[in-house]
Amino acid sequence: MNNTASHAPAGEATVSCFKRDDHIAVVSLNRPAARNAVNSDMAQALHAIVEQTEADPDIWVVVIFGGLGDVFCAGADLKEVAAGRGASLFTSHGFAGLVYSQRTKPWIAAVNGKALAGGFEIVLSCDLVVAATDASFGLPEVSRGLLAAAGGLYRLPRAIPRNIAVELVVTADAIDAHRAASLGFVNRVVERDQVLPEAIRLAERITRNAPVAVRESLKVARRIHDLDEENLRLLTQECREKAFASEDFKEGPRAFVEKRAPRWTGR
Repeated sequence: MNNTASHAPAGEATVSCFKRDDHIAVVSLNRPAARNAVNSDMAQALHAIVEQTEADPDIWVVVIFGGLGDVFCAGADLKEVAAGRGASLFTSHGFAGLVYSQRTKPWIAAVNGKALAGGFEIVLSCDLVVAATDASFGLPEVSRGLLAAAGGLYRLPRAIPRNIAVELVVTADAIDAHRAASLGFVNRVVERDQVLPEAIRLAERITRNAPVAVRESLKVARRIHDLDEENLRLLTQECREKAFASEDFKEGPRAFVEKRAPRWTGR
């Protein structure tokens, strides 16, 4: 699979998606001249890519990368907003065709530079984060009379201590990658040219494990702020039954007994 934005002008692909041979898809944002700001073409392209990666049983992990510039994503394209086309930056999957999408597979944000406003909200919608040493994260919306209304106002206080999150929201200040890592938000901090390779290595580590068990485990982990103890216990039981009914559940113990690496099918 090598997809580009079908709504982009000729010669301009706002987003591309490359499917590797190791069950990993790499999604790249391709508007460096616009600081990867989200326009309608990018939102439509990301929406399509979410649906394609979800539907492809051979893709187990997705990495989203800001490309080779110094900005991961600067958020909404304010030219579109000023022109009254702000609604086009949203799809049924939310802002950028991504932030509210129902994704069952792990997504890793490979943050090569600044992740601001909606760009930070894209990162917050992912499961793991690899960041460049010079990356930074911020929600500057209030400095422009706006709100971080694509999940940032509640996802950030869930991801880092509440008081720090509130400070970032009301001051519009940003934090660097090392501070974000110390707060438990960033998983890895590496040099900029190592961001994508490190994110792929993390994805490869995930693909060593049974895909069904990974997806069902992730389903529970993602709901810890939404459900109480009893309902989390019920959800865990439901997910365990799905994992136990899979072919991979039989393959894991068999591979252990036969002293070989498991051959997962994702079924």
